[in-house]
Amino acid sequence: MADGDADGLIDVPALERYLAERVPGDDAPLECERHVVGSSNVTYYVTRGSQQWVLRRPPPGPLLPTAHDVLREHRFIAALQGEARVPAPVVACDDDSIIGAPFYLMERCFGAMLRDGIPEAYDNPAGRRRIAEDLVATLVELHGVDWEAVGLRGRASGYLERQMRRWIGQWELTRPETRDLPGLDGIVEWLKARMPEDAGATVVHGDYRLDNVMYGAEEPRVVAIFDWEMATVGDPLADVGWLLSYWGHPGDPPPPPGWDPPVYLSAREGFPDHEELIALYEEGSGRSMRHVAFYHVFAVFKLAIILEGLYMQHLKETGANPDSARFEWFVPVLIDRAQRLMAAAG
Repeated sequence: MADGDADGLIDVPALERYLAERVPGDDAPLECERHVVGSSNVTYYVTRGSQQWVLRRPPPGPLLPTAHDVLREHRFIAALQGEARVPAPVVACDDDSIIGAPFYLMERCFGAMLRDGIPEAYDNPAGRRRIAEDLVATLVELHGVDWEAVGLRGRASGYLERQMRRWIGQWELTRPETRDLPGLDGIVEWLKARMPEDAGATVVHGDYRLDNVMYGAEEPRVVAIFDWEMATVGDPLADVGWLLSYWGHPGDPPPPPGWDPPVYLSAREGFPDHEELIALYEEGSGRSMRHVAFYHVFAVFKLAIILEGLYMQHLKETGANPDSARFEWFVPVLIDRAQRLMAAAG
């Protein structure tokens, strides 16, 4: 029998009893270890004998009504079983009384997360090229899923309009609390003047990037896509824009000493540039990339607003992200990047 709790966020004995009734397997004590990465939903490694899982639950404290919906994550990975590269779900629980919050368990996958580096087996120019090719191929697979046929629901139109309204509104809420950021208003006007019609409706991951997928330890093939909390149904090119926003930009200055964010990893030799990445997606998906500049600029704008919000939390000493102070430097870099993209697009 397990005892105690996992840093106050999981009642381990209660979880053990819950799983004993619903998930067959080993008769062994339950062990929970927190996996500290990111600053959103809380992740634990859960072990029962030879069985190994990952548990996801919301962070503690007051939450926005639509934020940190772990059961939404579960719905997507459950629906996408056999259709996309996702972990296998184990169980979901909406009863707060078990561990103090809704949660779900999924299989624990093993491989390499490319946050700080690349496995030696394929850390070479050819291997880096294959990393990118399979990252795009995995996204094409995801966007090819018939979301209605697998039981997902969503609004098939108006995605870009809703996203624009949300993130421009978020900037209006954030700007009085932080600092003057020359250039953002010009980006907003550029986006408003160039917003295209939605490019269809597919599953949209919402945070698709190099460090949100797991690769094999010995070969550069995507094992699983993680972090589904932003998943929805919408315009697939939004995922392409977001991927580009996290891809190495040759015009960006080097990061400050001691900070090596994942966005700079893809600037290494062998990784394709933005145009090649776009061409890979266009060839694989058959979708027109005529308006890709809009999606790219919008993603960089959105990223700037998100990081400025985290910097605001740093100023108020309420943030948990260890990098939030560095965003004082990085947000203006993103604004400059967006302006360069706008100038190139005309």
